[in-house]
Amino acid sequence: MTAQAMGGSVRFEDALAARLNVMGLSQQKLDEFLQVHPAQLTPGIPELVKKLQSQGKAVFLVSGGFRQVIHPIAEALAIPISNVYANQLLFKADGSYAGFDAKEFTSRSHGKAAAIREIKARYGYDRIVMVGDGATDLEARQPDAANIFIGYGGVVERLNIAAQADWYVYKIQPLIDALD
Repeated sequence: MTAQAMGGSVRFEDALAARLNVMGLSQQKLDEFLQVHPAQLTPGIPELVKKLQSQGKAVFLVSGGFRQVIHPIAEALAIPISNVYANQLLFKADGSYAGFDAKEFTSRSHGKAAAIREIKARYGYDRIVMVGDGATDLEARQPDAANIFIGYGGVVERLNIAAQADWYVYKIQPLIDALD
């Protein structure tokens, strides 16, 4: 289901709901999973973020992932939590899964473009470059949203994404080098 959504053949919100419903998720299971499987950063990402920040550029994480996973990544990269746009898992008082926050931009198809529009409006940016590896990232490249889309194929190559990207890379180093 995730592969279909990332490839663009299924609406993201449908894939998200289906994935979460089959997981048997709970707060305890999520906490245990995160302890055993902490987030791993793609090689070069810390250096890229640091270089962007040293040049006075704001970095945002716009993800179809979950805040519970994304926030520690943001903290490790010194990205303010206010610069994170991601899905929020909801749990009942007893820790059982209660759903996800459908008001989050990234909980629906074209949500990343909506998040980028919000970022532009809130911070007054004229141009935003989006880097991503899937269809929901590519969807953000619109005249009123992300002006440039850089596709990343270092984990999974998606030829349909590569064909439509303004630039397609397999490693982060070329992005770092382009900032010099």
